[in-house]
Amino acid sequence: PFTNLGLSAPLIQAIQEQNYQQPTPIQAKAIPLVLNGKNLIAAAQTGTGKTASFVLPILQNIAQQTTPLRGKRVRALVLTPTRELAQQVEQSIKDYAKHLEISSLAMVGGVDSEPQKQALINGVDILVATPGRLLDMMYQRAVHFDQLDTLVLDEADRMLDMGFIDDITKIVDRLPEKRQSLLFSATLSKQVKQLAQTTIGDALEISLAQNKNSEPKIEQWLVTVDKAKKSALLSQMI
Repeated sequence: PFTNLGLSAPLIQAIQEQNYQQPTPIQAKAIPLVLNGKNLIAAAQTGTGKTASFVLPILQNIAQQTTPLRGKRVRALVLTPTRELAQQVEQSIKDYAKHLEISSLAMVGGVDSEPQKQALINGVDILVATPGRLLDMMYQRAVHFDQLDTLVLDEADRMLDMGFIDDITKIVDRLPEKRQSLLFSATLSKQVKQLAQTTIGDALEISLAQNKNSEPKIEQWLVTVDKAKKSALLSQMI
């Protein structure tokens, strides 16, 4: 049960209110390691509870902090590939932290940046961000990382597929060298491992993901058609 993983009473209460009965395999393996401050590379399929694997121990570690958080500072940074995922992760943080006084913010593109900038003025414990918007805020000096303790690269394979490697590198270069670094991914491809080598120091590895070659095969085909008939053919196919 979750009570055997070393989590605090406020977190256990929040978990029970979410009707979680037992940790998933990735949660059971990752949570104790993150609580102990280990750097971690973890792979598990989508839908296996990776978010709670890093959110729960990060919340506990932050709750034990005694140093006041200064303005425009963050204690933990979670990088995600999309706005939707960032908002989902931040909602999970709110759900798990409902009995703790811990602040969070989803910093994403496609919306007005001013409210996000205002939310950072007093500092935010956990910042969940997409790389592009975070870089923009960094260049505006709206956020600083000298109090950062933890970096999480969430859905790292998707971030690489979407071409965020340069943005990630620029962000990581601004972070303190002394930090806990966590990488979570659905697969551990060669590219993901290369990213881990450049962004994470001495790390433990957990892999519960299937081999990429075992993914369901998707049939693809090409239909050549005159331009004028494209719409009619598409309608017929649908």
